[in-house]
Amino acid sequence: MTLVPRPFDPGAPPPDPAPPAPGGPPRLWLVDTAATASDAARLAPDVLDADERRRAAAFRFDRDRDAYVCAHVALRMLLGAYLGTAPGAVAFVRETCPTCGGPHGRPVVRQGRPHFSLSHTRGLSLLAFAAVTVGADVEEVPRGAAPDGVWQSLHPREVAELEALAEPDRALAFARAWVRKEAYLKALGTGLSREPSADYLGTAATPPPGPTGWRVHDIAAGADHMAAIAVRED
Repeated sequence: MTLVPRPFDPGAPPPDPAPPAPGGPPRLWLVDTAATASDAARLAPDVLDADERRRAAAFRFDRDRDAYVCAHVALRMLLGAYLGTAPGAVAFVRETCPTCGGPHGRPVVRQGRPHFSLSHTRGLSLLAFAAVTVGADVEEVPRGAAPDGVWQSLHPREVAELEALAEPDRALAFARAWVRKEAYLKALGTGLSREPSADYLGTAATPPPGPTGWRVHDIAAGADHMAAIAVRED
């Protein structure tokens, strides 16, 4: 099943401020960079912390800076609404990394819930919030062929599925598999330190059953983007 996110407007009060409930569906939001860049830039000095402002200033290209600022302003505004606090006062900590045990695992709010995941690419950001662990990813659909040397790194069943497709269909199928993979690995907290070949998420239009203990959903993100989330089962 493909889930449909809601558009987020930083110039308006966050709607539906109740946090996601245990057993309930995740809350999903899309942020259109072009439509929200002006409001996000206006709010950023009061909403982002010093580290976020430094990261934003370090981007070389305006489009990348705008995407980062829009995504992080939206994240703080929504978390502030869910937690009943000012967006600039939301405090983040890091979970323990499941790969090396270091203090650089998934970011979480100090209160522990709601869990969240953020992903941004050129022009668009996806934010997911849930009462349980969640990972999200959004990417531009590759133009032309699927990237050589990348799709061959997927699970052997996924590689076989892609090899069976005509070249024009392979890029879209690869994008489906990749965002599912990234969402799942972000939810695990490993990122790409876990090999993309380790888990089967599928390339077809309908996701297969997720890895044990997880549900994976495709997310509607428009014609030029592909998106997915992975949610831990209650």
